[in-house]
Order: sequence, then structure tokens, then C-alpha cells
Amino acid sequence: MKNVSLNRNQVKYLVIAAMLIDHIAWAFVPTESVLGQLMHFIGRLTGPVMAYFVAEGYLYTRNVKKYALRLGIFALVSWVPFCLFEFQQLPIYWMNGHFYIFPTFGVIYTLLLALLAVWLWDKGTCPKWVKILGIIGLCLLSVFGDWPVFDVLYALVLFCYRDNAKKKWFWFCIISIPVFLLGGFGIWGIFQLGVFMVPVLMQFFYNGESGSRHPVHKWFFYIFYPLHLLVLGVMQMM
Repeated sequence: MKNVSLNRNQVKYLVIAAMLIDHIAWAFVPTESVLGQLMHFIGRLTGPVMAYFVAEGYLYTRNVKKYALRLGIFALVSWVPFCLFEFQQLPIYWMNGHFYIFPTFGVIYTLLLALLAVWLWDKGTCPKWVKILGIIGLCLLSVFGDWPVFDVLYALVLFCYRDNAKKKWFWFCIISIPVFLLGGFGIWGIFQLGVFMVPVLMQFFYNGESGSRHPVHKWFFYIFYPLHLLVLGVMQMM
């Protein structure tokens, strides 16, 4: 029996807070400090949990096209704030007589590709090998976003094995292993272990209920994400 039972809204607010803590650390706290490691450890919850809710949202949405459009719009809205936060630079700028573009987007962009991957796998009428190629293509496109490749694969695995907890979390952990390899796992990369708290949170504390259906819960993340990036980006430039 679960001692703590959290609905979808409560889990979302929890991981949004974790995201804020993580981003504050990237902006102002040295990664090699104990505090920085702790803050980033907490922040590892956000990307995978949002991928979980994309897989779940695909099942419950009344209109996948509108869901995808919403993600696409806010991926564009977040482009400037993400570049200000990540690079302290506008994504499009003029220098030495040439235009330059940062084709780098935030996590909402990656979540859009994750939704498309799930949609293709579930509803695509093409042969399986074509679906696999399509998903590989979506993973390649995700390198321009935050949590690249991982959030696409997380969403796909969590969708495919949604009724089998053992397989779902086994493959989640397998996918998570390259996080350390790609990140140069070492003493200052220990915070990456935070990703393995996701199965604990979602399996033992998430009750599967939606909570209040007030529109504020639906739109909060979409608005908060670019807004907090904009504020943190401007603060870093001051």
C-alpha cells in the first residue's frame, strides 16, 4: 500500500519544482560543489517524468493533432528563452555581415518528437521496419533539443510496456545507462543517478489519477517553462 499517493497534477508540480532547482543550479551553482550535485540530482526527475506524461497523455487526449500542435507552438515560444538561458544569446543574430542561427530548442521540442514517435508506433500503417526508421529519424532530430534521444525513447518504452511494470522500468533503466557514458561519468557526474529515482516516484507514489481538471493545471507547465528560462537567462546576462 502506498503511504504517499500523488495524482498527476501533484507529480507535475513536483517535477516542475525539480526543474527550477536544476536550472538555478546550472545558472548559478558550481557543478562540482555538493550543493550543485544535489540540485542536479533532483533535476534528473523532470525530463523522464515529462516523457512519461507524454506517453500517458497520448492515451487520454481526445485529439492527438491538437496535442502535437500545442507542443509545437510552445517549443517555438521557448526557443528564445532557452537560448538566452543556455547561451546568453538570441537564437538568431547578425554578425560580420551574416545571419547566424542557434538550432537549439528546449525540452518541449523533444517532447513533441516523443509524442510523434509514440503516435507513429501506435497508429502508423507502414511496415514495422519503416516505423523503426522513422523513430530513428525522430531521435536524430531530437539532438537539437534538451534531453535528446532519451525522452523520445523513454516515452516510447513507457507507452509500449505501460501494462508491464517490470519490462517498463527495466528498459527505462537500460536506456538511462548511456546518460553516464555520454556525460563522461565521474565524481562530478554522480548527480546523473537521480534519473533512477524516476521509477521509484512513478511506481510507488503516483496513483494514476488526474486530479483537478481546472485549465490552470493543463497550461501551467507550458507557460512556466519559457517564463522561468527567460528570467534566468536575463539574470545571467546582468
